[in-house]
Amino acid sequence: MVYHRAFGVYAVIYKKGELLVIHKGRGPYCNRYDLPGGSLEEGEGLLEAVILEVKEETGLSATISRQIGAVDFVLPWKWKNFTHVHHTAVLYVAEVTGDLQVPEQFAGQDAKGATWIPIIQISAANSSPLVTQAVNWLRSGELPLETVVYSDWEVKKGCF
Repeated sequence: MVYHRAFGVYAVIYKKGELLVIHKGRGPYCNRYDLPGGSLEEGEGLLEAVILEVKEETGLSATISRQIGAVDFVLPWKWKNFTHVHHTAVLYVAEVTGDLQVPEQFAGQDAKGATWIPIIQISAANSSPLVTQAVNWLRSGELPLETVVYSDWEVKKGCF
């Protein structure tokens, strides 16, 4: 097994029973809902990164109120020389203002758009592990301490 290590920051934006999610356009979560967020640019801090990622992917301005914690996942993903991805994520609670916008498409942009979705419609079949763990956190106030392994993860068709 050869692991691609991914690290990112993500916003949990929840109001009136709905979670703000993006439509993932590529990667192991392609054609699923994901949280707004992503990896850090050179020299960028965690808080700065999550605010900028929310803006890039949704068009909304985010105000971060707290850090929830970190989670990590391992799942199969055949990409380049890799057989798996080990994704570590720091989650933040955010509130947003503005109007949803379709994100600018550029090299490296993996968000195709954003939407509010009722959390009762979120499942492992239509969402990334980040989204399902965010919903679990909204319900219980806890994140898993251990690495969560998704050995049966299936990358959706039409994705690399």
